[in-house]
Amino acid sequence: MINAANMLILFGQGAPADLADFCYTIDNKQVSGPISVGGQLVIDQMAYDITAVGAVVEKNLAQLGHITISFDGSTASSLPGTLHVKGKGLPQVRQGSLVQIFA
Repeated sequence: MINAANMLILFGQGAPADLADFCYTIDNKQVSGPISVGGQLVIDQMAYDITAVGAVVEKNLAQLGHITISFDGSTASSLPGTLHVKGKGLPQVRQGSLVQIFA
């Protein structure tokens, strides 16, 4: 987690070496449906409302396991691979954490 920026970066296996220290590696990058505003991101039972979805979030997640999650509640996507969410507090992501996205 990049705490100062309220962001979390996910990457599938094989993250570039220069990014690996800043990413959480995920095992499953399966996307079973659209990711859209109004959906929810759930990390270890902490729910966050999806407020904006970058143009390549679904594609990057499916192909690379890579997205940036911004906990800023913005309703406009800042970058194509960023998922913006709002909720109470920041998650404490650790090995074995469960990250889910619901429509």
